[in-house]
Amino acid sequence: MSAKINHLLSDRDLDLVFREARSYSSWSDKPVSRVELEAIYDLMRMGPTSANCSPARIIFCQSTDAREKLAACVDAGNVEKVRAAPVTAIVGMDMEFYEKLPQLFPHADARSWFAGNSAKIEETAFRNSSLQGAYMIIAARAVGLDCGPMSGFDKAKVDAEFFGGTSVETNFLCSLGHGTQEKLFPRSPRLSFEDACDIL
Repeated sequence: MSAKINHLLSDRDLDLVFREARSYSSWSDKPVSRVELEAIYDLMRMGPTSANCSPARIIFCQSTDAREKLAACVDAGNVEKVRAAPVTAIVGMDMEFYEKLPQLFPHADARSWFAGNSAKIEETAFRNSSLQGAYMIIAARAVGLDCGPMSGFDKAKVDAEFFGGTSVETNFLCSLGHGTQEKLFPRSPRLSFEDACDIL
């Protein structure tokens, strides 16, 4: 049971983004527009990342060719999800994100914190691109779209097909569109506050 507090957002807004939102695996044929994708990015880019490093790089696979190319890189259970969704986003992480830190975090020589430190680069890129992918899901729901985040793909193959010759690697995939109810099952349980949290 969630705590009863005065939310700044309406209950309808919170239902849309969290409480009633689901992960979809079947999709209507209603298209997703470039305007909607730009609106999603415009919101998600404002979410916090460490030192404003913003490592996420996204490819929105919208064309039939792009979706078929991506479908060839995913596990069997995800093939039809990618083919049916009007868009599937590849959430990537730029392993040279630190090159943009003079622009994104001009308050300090933040580039020097990462350059040459592969372990720190990998940890920071993965953590913060994951955060940005979560912001993308929230933003997509806020603009009226449904989401179907996925693991279950050949990372090396996605990297080669979509990020070959770049410093970007794949983190995860997420279909976007207008979900249908036909493959939804009852919502799975969530851990209670007592099971998941401590206050020290």
